[in-house]
Amino acid sequence: MKILILGIDGYIGWPLALRLIARGHEVSGADSFFTRERVREVNSDSITPIVSMEDRLQKLYQLWKKKIEFHKGDVSDPEFVYDLIKKIKPDAIVHLAEQRSAPYSMLGLKQATDTLTKNMIGTLNLVYAMKDIIPESHLLKLGTMGEYGTPNIDIPEGFFEIEYKDRKDFLPFPKFAGSWYHWSKVHDTNNLMFANKLWNLRITDVMQGVVYGTRTKEIEETDLYTRFDIDEVWGTALNRFCTQAVLDEPITPYGKGFQRRGFLSLEDSISCLTIGLEKPPEHGEYRVFNQFDEHYSVNELAEITSSTARDILNKRGKIEHVENPRIEKEEHYYNPEHSKLKALGYERKRALKEEIILMLKDIEKFKGKADNLRGVIKPKTVWKNSPGLDK
Repeated sequence: MKILILGIDGYIGWPLALRLIARGHEVSGADSFFTRERVREVNSDSITPIVSMEDRLQKLYQLWKKKIEFHKGDVSDPEFVYDLIKKIKPDAIVHLAEQRSAPYSMLGLKQATDTLTKNMIGTLNLVYAMKDIIPESHLLKLGTMGEYGTPNIDIPEGFFEIEYKDRKDFLPFPKFAGSWYHWSKVHDTNNLMFANKLWNLRITDVMQGVVYGTRTKEIEETDLYTRFDIDEVWGTALNRFCTQAVLDEPITPYGKGFQRRGFLSLEDSISCLTIGLEKPPEHGEYRVFNQFDEHYSVNELAEITSSTARDILNKRGKIEHVENPRIEKEEHYYNPEHSKLKALGYERKRALKEEIILMLKDIEKFKGKADNLRGVIKPKTVWKNSPGLDK
């Protein structure tokens, strides 16, 4: 299969490219290197060594004698998107080329505007180009479980049957996001449903949980790491907790720590996306996958990280709660469904504790880099203080 990965330089994009190449697919990619630039803006960096795209591709060819055709560009530029798709004419497109950080979107008006406009415009450019050039192709778009929010009822996979005033219908499940980033994903979802309705495009919309981990089997084989961010803007909770444990710093859950979310390892995320590509929807089908393995509270993650760090690294693993910088429910019901990928053959490869052990070992390996970034881990971005033009 000929597959185009938009956002190939990212945390998920690069290991997905390695997986697809290893499975015999023809892979092309595009990226604007937005994340590399924005991470530097907050005085942070990946603690795993990520080389340039040119060096990545050169080493990949030396190791596996396989090539990836790379194009530098921004999907919010319609001419770039149209020219790219005309040249490659992929059978499938994986859309990962969006601003991915909720805290970044809450830094201020500029970042909120950039997040909403760039993410939505890029997706619109893509579906129009598909409609005009490759209407039979398959779009796999990465959304987020954060689109749903935390309703006081079970969360279905995209749609649910509802009865109101003695009438029934099958409707999209209501969304209630918690950041400008998550709202941009909600708008993407609405636009993808409409594009499907207009033009019968085949679309897979993946509502992904929080991904954690440093390795996939291909990363272990090639030593070509993907990025691993630990700062309060770009790093996720488990990344930060594991790094704090290795540095013997207190592990810092936000607020009470009862917030509950769905999680899955990087290895399992790549497996899910691969299944979604290799088992595409029918022509004209729009489908939604809730992609996660288990849901955990922030406290549970902190406690598992703490005990594991004590056991394998002889660290203190002290837990110290900090004031929650976000506007969110801290105690809530949470029970999302996630059966569709399992029905297609997905099976979990790595359990949480097993992955935490690998993360702790890798962070220990690059402890010097992590030590230099101690100052960027604790929260500084406060939702309610997001400045406008006067700041």
